[in-house]
Amino acid sequence: MKGASKYVCPSLALILLLLAAGCKGSAGGGQEPAATMPGKQSELSGTIVMLTNRVDLVENGTLEAYAEQFNQKYPEAHVEFEGLPNYASDILVRLSTRDAGDVLLLPVNLPAKELGLFFEPLDEEMSREERFATFSTYEGKRYGLSTGTATSGIVYNKRAFAQAGITEVPQTLDAFYAACAKLKKAGIIPLYMNYGAVWPLREFGLSLVSYMTGDPEYSNNMVNVDEPWQPGNEWGQALNIARTLINKGYAEDQLFSNNWEISKTKLATGEAGMYLLGNWTIRQVIEAGARPEDIGFFPFPYDNGSSHYAPLNSDWFIGVSKFSGNKELAKAWIEFFVKETDYTQEWGFLPANGSQEPALPQYREFLSYQPRLVEATVQSDAFIDMANRAKLSFWSGDYMQELIAAPDLGQSFAELNSRWKEARSGQEASPAPVP
Repeated sequence: MKGASKYVCPSLALILLLLAAGCKGSAGGGQEPAATMPGKQSELSGTIVMLTNRVDLVENGTLEAYAEQFNQKYPEAHVEFEGLPNYASDILVRLSTRDAGDVLLLPVNLPAKELGLFFEPLDEEMSREERFATFSTYEGKRYGLSTGTATSGIVYNKRAFAQAGITEVPQTLDAFYAACAKLKKAGIIPLYMNYGAVWPLREFGLSLVSYMTGDPEYSNNMVNVDEPWQPGNEWGQALNIARTLINKGYAEDQLFSNNWEISKTKLATGEAGMYLLGNWTIRQVIEAGARPEDIGFFPFPYDNGSSHYAPLNSDWFIGVSKFSGNKELAKAWIEFFVKETDYTQEWGFLPANGSQEPALPQYREFLSYQPRLVEATVQSDAFIDMANRAKLSFWSGDYMQELIAAPDLGQSFAELNSRWKEARSGQEASPAPVP
């Protein structure tokens, strides 16, 4: 996600206004709904469009290969793809114009109460045995399937570590900083933060803050306090880590350039030593040229304690646009993509139903350090409403650039607290919804 020091938080009120005005657009190539029963393979036909954040899988042909497998099962059905590099912000605009294809990833900042305005309910049997059963659900209706289970930690290049003389994986924050110093001395970028790409900064924000507390309800409980940002609490701890990496020269030099694709090559070749990102990154780094045995993965040692928490999250949920012209075909593609392709295994995820051990050896390395896994809970509508009122895009990471670069972090926290308190007051003053 690009950009900027501006906060990106499209107004849901605007979206609803546009919908009320009857905005029109094409979806899935304008195919009409299938007139036949959905269960018969030969009767599913037409062309649908899937919107995705995985631009890389569109460009390298991976998604097209899955579509060809689907076409073998449904000969008259075709799937096309559109990648959105700024997905979290762009998708809300696309939904507002009904130009959201047929299949898409559910926006993480869309309140559950509004899912039914934009997405088609899925059949109950499609989501049986899913680990994240309470997600993408409202009033008993399920609107999305999880595309996999992920965690976050340090993805690292073992050859870069060896070149810098690092003989042990750091298990404390002090040891982590010492490893960064050795990498820098060896002429290696210690940790590629991807400051200019913006969205990777989420890992140093609410993501890190939530799991380092060990409390999966941390973000939801933020709605109960006026001043959640404090230099002495988890927010201060997380931001000071990010600021230390910048101030000591442990991150990339070209901070404001969006070098996401370049950074993968640098980590693959050992020009950079580490990422703080999800396990889904590992396969991308290998695809960028790394030998699989050169890439490792360990829990982020965010303090000097003897053990650390790590998150266990769903990756994106995938659903059917309410405006699709071929909903039955779209549902069939979703079920095929999630349950019959090798997507989760090939790209480093655990299956969403928790039924299998990880195939990725780096994931097994990660688990060998025995992190205490914090399984995510669904973010409440109250938290999402508060974030939107405060114009804080927790999901795109834009606010993190300003906090990391702030001359006075305490002052920046005070400004955020003021916005949060005002949003909280406005939320409390809002009239209750009419039953």
